[in-house]
Amino acid sequence: MAPTEVQSPPPSATTASAADTAPAAAAPDQQAAAPTQPEAPPAGKPAYLGPPEKPTQDGGNGIFFDFNLGARVLLPQRTEGKWRVTLRDLDTGNILFQNENTGASIASAKRYYVRFALDVVDIKADGTETVCLTHEYDARDKDIVIQLPVGTLGDTLAWFPYVNRFAEERGARVTCLMSGLILPLLKDNYPHLRLMTSDDAEKEGVCAKAYATYCIGLFFDDEANIQQPTDFRFVGLHRTAGYILGVSPQEEPTRLTAEDDTRPIEEKYICIAVQASTQCKYWNNPTGWAEVIAYLKQHGYRVICIDQRPVHGTGIVWNHIPHGAEDQTGNRPLSERVRWLKHAEAFIGVSSGLAWLAWGAGTKVVMISGFTHPTNEFDTPYRVMNWHTCNSCWNDPRVRFDHNNFLWCPRHENTPRQFECSRLITGQQVIGQLQKFVEA
Repeated sequence: MAPTEVQSPPPSATTASAADTAPAAAAPDQQAAAPTQPEAPPAGKPAYLGPPEKPTQDGGNGIFFDFNLGARVLLPQRTEGKWRVTLRDLDTGNILFQNENTGASIASAKRYYVRFALDVVDIKADGTETVCLTHEYDARDKDIVIQLPVGTLGDTLAWFPYVNRFAEERGARVTCLMSGLILPLLKDNYPHLRLMTSDDAEKEGVCAKAYATYCIGLFFDDEANIQQPTDFRFVGLHRTAGYILGVSPQEEPTRLTAEDDTRPIEEKYICIAVQASTQCKYWNNPTGWAEVIAYLKQHGYRVICIDQRPVHGTGIVWNHIPHGAEDQTGNRPLSERVRWLKHAEAFIGVSSGLAWLAWGAGTKVVMISGFTHPTNEFDTPYRVMNWHTCNSCWNDPRVRFDHNNFLWCPRHENTPRQFECSRLITGQQVIGQLQKFVEA
């Protein structure tokens, strides 16, 4: 399943004196072949819930405001006198916007975390001025909504620790909207967070009372940095959530729960996952998996494949479960995958949702990737990359990932160098990482 293109969070006001039009955002893309893959939103349904048209906080004098997708202020129409509204950034001291009007709906250009201050002054017809509203952003004990778009496993697991960090550091009452398939893995370890699907949130009107709303995503075309303070390709897939939410980008694995925590088999074993959503993410060395599996079996390990599908591809290109691996593929609950990973000696795979699941399960992760730069994923001492080849196109802002092209290779497509970033990662190179603990 190709990654789903999603819309940007909707504008927060119909007549926004300070609002810019946001560029289209693309859905985060990780392995779509993960077990019981989180669902993509139905066609035509936005990836994020929009805030109510009217700001949720009553500032008195007919003025309403909130911080749902940026700072928003609604000033009532008047026939005499006028309003002066000022938006400030408390941390930089900058005045971001100032305007005099007789009534307007105003929204900030930036929709990520900013510690805004709002000032509204009533200017009478005779020129006298009265401060009607002064408010400094403070999330403590406020209802905050953080939205994670459904459709991918790895992105949700990568971003969720930053949601938790925001709640802890800000003292906020956070509701996190996410896939109902991933939610059971997290809820027991994060009881102070309210986790729910966007459908349930819509039924309960959660956004109707939110003080602030933030949307996490990979915004490929956000050249004006409206949705994110810095391009995610510079800071990494997971750390971008820290920047959007204004918390430390230091990485942290998500704490996962498995319903059955018992060991699935008695013998020592290693889990592998070979499938991915596009060919550039595969380990494209033709003999690599066979060499690695043979090596592990020589050292007494069973090799368990936990992909969702034993075969995946398109057109004339199909990728099969490697010979010698035991088939535990299938559309199975994610908690079962966590159970297998928790007791495995290690996980070997590509940059995929299952790699993030393994990291959360506390498993050693041997990650084979060339199309992403190492900063794109969590740190692992067993990262495998060949720097002698073309690499890191995913993190190059000069090229745009094409989720409709299964054979996407932006620099060398249809040439002998296509997919060389992983094709030239040898079995020997991967085995060299395995030797650090297999023969230790």
